Amino acid sequence: MSLVGFLILLLIAAICGGIGQAISGYSFGGCLVSSGVGFVGAIIGTWIATELSLPAFWTLEVSGSQFPVVWSIIGAALFTGILGAVMRNRK
Repeated sequence: MSLVGFLILLLIAAICGGIGQAISGYSFGGCLVSSGVGFVGAIIGTWIATELSLPAFWTLEVSGSQFPVVWSIIGAALFTGILGAVMRNRK
């Protein structure tokens, strides 16, 4: 994967992570955190989709790598929702 392809993938993950954080109503930080949440959301969402035998709704191909946009947003929303619930109870 080239550097430009990686940066495009990072941008797509940041957008998906930001949308997922907006859906869950809890935000951890800025753009870098959103991209990390987007990547973790892609892993969680893809895992859920394969376990339930669900199809990939919308994937983007960047430098030969497939990025599941819809499952990334769903996974990011679940990830931030769970972490938000755990972090709110801590003081």
